[in-house]
Amino acid sequence: MGSKWRKVKLALGMNLCVYGPRNHVADNDDDYDSLPPPPPSQRRSDAALLSPPCDWTSVPATPAPASNRLRLSKSLSRSSSKKTCSICLASMRRGDGQAIFTAECSHSFHFQCIASNVKHGNQICPVCRAKWKEIPFQGPTDRARNNNDEFMTVLRRLPPPPRSNSARNPAPIFQSPEPSIFNDDESLDHKFDSTNTTFSDKTPADNLNHGRKVNIKTYTEVSTVVKSRKLDSFTVLLHLKAPASHSQTPRAPVDLVTVLDISGSMAGTKLALLKRAMGFVIQNLGPNDRLAVIAFSSTARRLFPLRRMSETGRQQALQAVNSLVANGGTNIAEGLRKGAKVMEDRREKNPVSSIILLSDGQDTYTITQNRPNYEMLLPLSVRPNESSTFKIPVHAFGFGGDHDASSMHSISEASGGTFSFIETEGIIQDAFAQCIGGLLSVVVKDLRVGIECVGPTVYIGYLKAGSYHNRVMPDRRTGSIDVGDLYADEERDFLVSVNVPVEETSILKVSCVYTDPLTKEFVKLEGEEVRIERNNDVAKISIEVDRQQNRIRAAEAMATARALAENGDLAGAVSALESFRKVLSETASARSGDRLCASLEAEVKEMEERMASRHVYEASGRAYILSGLSSHSWQRATARGDSTDGSSLVQAYQTPSMVEMVTRSQASLLGSPSGQRLLRPMWSSFGSQPKPR
Repeated sequence: MGSKWRKVKLALGMNLCVYGPRNHVADNDDDYDSLPPPPPSQRRSDAALLSPPCDWTSVPATPAPASNRLRLSKSLSRSSSKKTCSICLASMRRGDGQAIFTAECSHSFHFQCIASNVKHGNQICPVCRAKWKEIPFQGPTDRARNNNDEFMTVLRRLPPPPRSNSARNPAPIFQSPEPSIFNDDESLDHKFDSTNTTFSDKTPADNLNHGRKVNIKTYTEVSTVVKSRKLDSFTVLLHLKAPASHSQTPRAPVDLVTVLDISGSMAGTKLALLKRAMGFVIQNLGPNDRLAVIAFSSTARRLFPLRRMSETGRQQALQAVNSLVANGGTNIAEGLRKGAKVMEDRREKNPVSSIILLSDGQDTYTITQNRPNYEMLLPLSVRPNESSTFKIPVHAFGFGGDHDASSMHSISEASGGTFSFIETEGIIQDAFAQCIGGLLSVVVKDLRVGIECVGPTVYIGYLKAGSYHNRVMPDRRTGSIDVGDLYADEERDFLVSVNVPVEETSILKVSCVYTDPLTKEFVKLEGEEVRIERNNDVAKISIEVDRQQNRIRAAEAMATARALAENGDLAGAVSALESFRKVLSETASARSGDRLCASLEAEVKEMEERMASRHVYEASGRAYILSGLSSHSWQRATARGDSTDGSSLVQAYQTPSMVEMVTRSQASLLGSPSGQRLLRPMWSSFGSQPKPR
């Protein structure tokens, strides 16, 4: 065996990558010990530990330790049985018939995967970003491959880099030209009707929709009203809950476009973590879901068309994402324009569509600092308008402390999406997981709530609906709220104020209409008539109504504090938040130990701490408040600071699907040594009472 190992070393010294025969593998480690340790620049970095595991649903029993020695590839080392290719995420096993390329930085890949990377113009390690002096290219080895014998693939030594200003002329992401119209989306291979074999050839639509109805409940602020009393403002709570998702029931497939910042500030660990998070997204999309990725820096480029995430689609998507290189400036508007164009030009549409935007910087190409108009960043094609209040939501993620929270929040708010603040780099995958956990569980489309007064002299005073588009007709007898899509088990609460004339008992009727995303069936539901009792009994305050009034007061206090802080009055901002906390502590729901009220108390206190100084507010306070406002105004979960930590704050809007996906993300991250260093365990954060700081 010694002579064979000498041949291997000689081949490596001659810049050759060797594929050994399947039946010739060393049985001892003596020759490993004779290999000299690599220089420090070639040792494994933290980023090297960020390559995603192949199985996202399970945690590896024993994470592979980082080694200070140069280890040979799968075909040459028995210790590499636990390795996975960081590009395609497939395992690199002995005798699987694929050549393994081990780079000078000690990271190993399938030869075909890394050769594809190099062909796209990338000449650095996809894991640790080390610059390679030698790159692989496919040599004329078809005869040897066909004979199933060992063959050689030559490494080409790179010439010295030319002297150029790379900051002014960033290299393009991909070398292939883009079409002028993005109508090359992959065809859908499914239909949504009761005859689809995915459901059952014999399953009627009525059975498919059994248990998939929105539940409507109403609550009045007090249980009874004295007969002779007239009320000018009486609050009624409308509570809606989406149906649950079941494993036996198919879900609505998604068209997802991710718009990713790869500017120079994303270099290093940030980009490695982004790639890992995108790997998680890709692995958890189904074969009927479609994905397109837009990467932007000074310019923007579509990495691949809107493609189904079949096994082949996943492999190609992973290769494209892992080939990304950070350089250039930050042009958010161009990235969004191209992402919206993918959605606009597609020939076919899945029932659910969404855009995910991530950036760690400020747009320096579109926004002027004097009078910023953030709406200029959002293309018209994804904005709601008078003819259609339901467009394509953009879920924005501000990464780190240098992103423009105001612009990201404005983009999400205008499109109907949410804004999340990723303060700790390590939670980016969890934040993405929470988002797609919701997108992959949409059970209601285009929901609209209707309110109609019953009593002849009852009129609507106002609607409290947060960011949802709502209207009250001129006669003040009817109103409506456009809710849009609902995730499985998601809840919405709206407050309606009406007048109550003397002796009147009939108040309101509530109804809703929506579309089932699976069957395309138009559903109309009528709620029970809202009535109040008239007697002289002591009125009992409704905890449900009081709780939602506190949520709305909290959002209003946050908005007030933010406006004061933006004008330089941090003391006034803190005072506004303190005043709300005082009022909150005296309410019936807070005194009863209500969970939402306890969460609001802790969240507002955290905001006060993030307004301790101008520097703290600029670094994290603004983004933290805006992500909180986004969450409460849409009543949907967002990532806030380190909000996936077990000792963190509000998880009030998380659905079971979100919890399951975040738990899956945590399981995959805790399986890697780098994940254990970057993230704190948070298993207790789901289903537990919030823990105020």
